[in-house]
Amino acid sequence: MTDTDNKPFMRRIQTFMRRSSPFTASQKQGMAEFGSRYILPRSREIFSAEKIFGRIAPLTVEVGFGMGHTLVQMAQAAPDRDFIGIEIHEPGVAQICYELGTQSVSNVRVMDEDALELLETRFTDNSIDTFQLFFPDPWQKARHYKRRFVNHANAALIHKKLKAGGIFHMATDWQNYAEWMLEHMETAPGYENIAGKGNYHPRPDFRPLTKFEARGHRAGHGVWDLLYRKI
Repeated sequence: MTDTDNKPFMRRIQTFMRRSSPFTASQKQGMAEFGSRYILPRSREIFSAEKIFGRIAPLTVEVGFGMGHTLVQMAQAAPDRDFIGIEIHEPGVAQICYELGTQSVSNVRVMDEDALELLETRFTDNSIDTFQLFFPDPWQKARHYKRRFVNHANAALIHKKLKAGGIFHMATDWQNYAEWMLEHMETAPGYENIAGKGNYHPRPDFRPLTKFEARGHRAGHGVWDLLYRKI
């Protein structure tokens, strides 16, 4: 037993809301055939990417991957990199297991737990190369802004877990949240804006364009990327 086993979880304002819906046929198959292969069991042991993937490789952690299509594409495009996807939406977890299993993707694992608790209790400091937060819940009402994932406390936590030179990559299609992200990250200690102070980053080629995003572009909706490097 480690010190982590005895450490109580701290209560915090949740940045997510659990939602569910009936599984589709592919999602049922994903859980039945591939769930045990891709979903990491809940534990309080310190996370070891080398042990899980059987190699030493750059590690990307994505929080809130939705149905997982983008994460699967990124993993396929970067076989020399390992990926951890964190998602509490059960149909999304089931769907990504189906996609990973039917396409024989080996460099992704899934965790279906609170991302902040995982970062605090299982990920060691200076262990993550890239931390991704794509299209998180914008919590549109002002009284709910406190639930937004991007804030100074969470930026500091992510900073601790990133390796030197590691990247915190955010993307949103809500302008108000993009401005919020920019405001908080510009004043977060230990980061530099890769696009230059006060600037948004053009969509990187390595972030796949989703169908939802493409439809939004056609309708005139904006999408904002922000990339910050740990210094």
